[in-house]
Amino acid sequence: MTDARMGPTTSVPPGTPTAAGTAWHGAASRLRAERLRVGYGQSDDILHDVDVAVPEGELTVIVGPNACGKSTLLKALARMLAARQGQVLLDGQPIGTLAPKAVARRLGLLPQGPTAPDGITVSDLVARGRYPHQNLLRQWSARDEQAVVEALLAANVADLADRNVDELSGGQRQRVWIAMALAQETQLLLLDEPTTYLDIAHQVEVLSLTRRLHRSGRTVVLVLHELHLAFRYATHLIVMREGRIVAEGRPEEIVTADLIERVYDLPCRVVPDPVTGRPLVLPLDQDAAWVAGRP
Repeated sequence: MTDARMGPTTSVPPGTPTAAGTAWHGAASRLRAERLRVGYGQSDDILHDVDVAVPEGELTVIVGPNACGKSTLLKALARMLAARQGQVLLDGQPIGTLAPKAVARRLGLLPQGPTAPDGITVSDLVARGRYPHQNLLRQWSARDEQAVVEALLAANVADLADRNVDELSGGQRQRVWIAMALAQETQLLLLDEPTTYLDIAHQVEVLSLTRRLHRSGRTVVLVLHELHLAFRYATHLIVMREGRIVAEGRPEEIVTADLIERVYDLPCRVVPDPVTGRPLVLPLDQDAAWVAGRP
């Protein structure tokens, strides 16, 4: 476990307050990593001895500066990247020992920048989420059809079912991809930067959907860049820098100006959001005249 001082701490009983907020590693978790080291090809490690447990029933958001390992951690948790050291456990089992379809029936992943085949309709794309439930003896069934309908409704894209995916707006496409993940009928959903390249209205649209999914009982994990949105929607926050987790807990408990400056090298003020009361980061410009309010 780590905290905002960016150094290791000893393990503590679940719920014990720490300098970073509430201790989570002892809490119930179906998905966790232990001493995880991950890299790409022959490159140096991106993740360094990461211990993390995804808390059940929470909307967890992972934040941190560019190239700090956020997406790498998500890919490792979803078995898209193999560990060089340590392991990822899904329901207590090393994820690398599980069959791909067994993982896909328990964990849904929306990767960064997914692409759909040309000319595919919304309903056909969402139906692909049922692939983990198919085999030679079990083809398309009434349950599959029902799961697709329920996913379209949950993502609020049922009215788009007959449209081609390439005709949709960015926000609509993201909701369709989330519907495909929902069609897998997993309780764990991992989404890698689902708001990238979206305008603020579509960002809120997509994040409001993830909050509804969380409130319906799913465990959701997001990677986000936008701190104001991360702090507003997260019920659990993971802050990363240079391949390590440096703080985690509820945003209102762990986010301070000192933490943001240490992680992002950004002088700032942290004030309560006037709407939600959650932390709101106000960057301080390096131009002293501008800060003083002079032209």
